[in-house]
Amino acid sequence: MEITPEIIESCINDNRKAINQLYEFGFKFLMPVCFRYNKNEEDARAAFNAGFVKILKGLPKLDKNSNFKAWSKRIMVNSLIDEYRKNKKYNEKIHRSDNEVELDYYSTGTKNEAESNLGLEKIMELVDELPETTNRVFNLYVIDGFSHKEIGEKLEMSDGTSKWHLSTARKMLREKLERLENQNQKMVI
Repeated sequence: MEITPEIIESCINDNRKAINQLYEFGFKFLMPVCFRYNKNEEDARAAFNAGFVKILKGLPKLDKNSNFKAWSKRIMVNSLIDEYRKNKKYNEKIHRSDNEVELDYYSTGTKNEAESNLGLEKIMELVDELPETTNRVFNLYVIDGFSHKEIGEKLEMSDGTSKWHLSTARKMLREKLERLENQNQKMVI
């Protein structure tokens, strides 16, 4: 199913059938995004519903020639970030690292053979095990393509802290992948 300008116009005019079509389309397309930022289904659904309301409210401002999928994904990601900010005091405390050498050391690129050896689902399970803020920074940088400056602005942290979280995520994922590899090798023997 594709979202046509007619469906969007009907949603703006409060047509319940069109809104339901948009919801079903959005649910299939945007729920995976919500799951990347939430640990359980209940929180992901609540985040989707909050983001969907923002999408509905923003429809009158949407240019008719815009790519609805890209626009709605951006609205949803921003909604998820807003929710994070709102609940920030309940999130983990951010440890700041002032040592730029340490940041440079941990933020160096790594070879990514993991996807060829492991399934995508297993990799995403490992990402979900990361601490909440580290997980968010990793998702925003690696999956959604935000820069450290944009992440810092959205999550109210410095660029350096964003880099630290990314390097920590990489280090933790590397360690988890090495453990999995060692377990697999022991099973072969």
